[in-house]
Amino acid sequence: MGKLTGKTAIITGATSGIGQATALLFAAEGASVVFSGRRANLGQDLQARLTASGAQALFVETDHSDAGQCARLVETAAQVYGHIDILFNNAGIVTRGTAETTSEDDWARTMALNVTAVWRMSRLVIPELRKAGGGVIVNNASDWAVVGGKGALPYATSKGAVAQMTKSMALDHAAENIRVNAVCPGDTFVDRWLETGYFEHSGPVSLAEAIQESSAYLPMKRFAHPDEIARAVLFLACPDSSFVTGHLLLVDGGNTAQ
Repeated sequence: MGKLTGKTAIITGATSGIGQATALLFAAEGASVVFSGRRANLGQDLQARLTASGAQALFVETDHSDAGQCARLVETAAQVYGHIDILFNNAGIVTRGTAETTSEDDWARTMALNVTAVWRMSRLVIPELRKAGGGVIVNNASDWAVVGGKGALPYATSKGAVAQMTKSMALDHAAENIRVNAVCPGDTFVDRWLETGYFEHSGPVSLAEAIQESSAYLPMKRFAHPDEIARAVLFLACPDSSFVTGHLLLVDGGNTAQ
């Protein structure tokens, strides 16, 4: 415990799933957490949960396709806590489609949130990391950043761009004690899958059976839990990985080893 004591971390897209799990873990490890999302009710609930546990936490409602809102998030973190040490670029969307079926709007929206927002947030935070004498950026890519994704052209393309952005930023800022890495999760179970009917195609079986059936293609025969991805993000964000930069950390249950 305490691997992030004294650090201030910005986590984007943290009202659910991997972002939420990372906010909880970072706070438990001593970080002051400033986190964003578009669902204000969920963000306020998480802030209350964190502060009730004794953590320093602040929710800033943010649409990361808006440059002004991104700037406000970074400015707020710097003003409230005095310094920024860690950025986890987690916000993003999953968009399905082939080259033919992807619409202009879906392509633009995917690139705006999955690529441009990662660059924008990094661009805003790097000067703050420099002021602090160094820091860490962790980007959320995907196992589809390193292998193709059938029927998910816009998403896989965007995550491939994140992988290259990660490596390029790592080279640009290594001499400044700014490390840049990416976590590359495989399919990770999140509660909203239940809300969207993700498993309805599995027929008249129990939810547990449907989940098992849907994850059978993975070598480990199960989906990741958000906490498992959060622990990988923590590794990349803390001094345990002090000599790691420009790395894509696959956390995919062996999917890309097949």
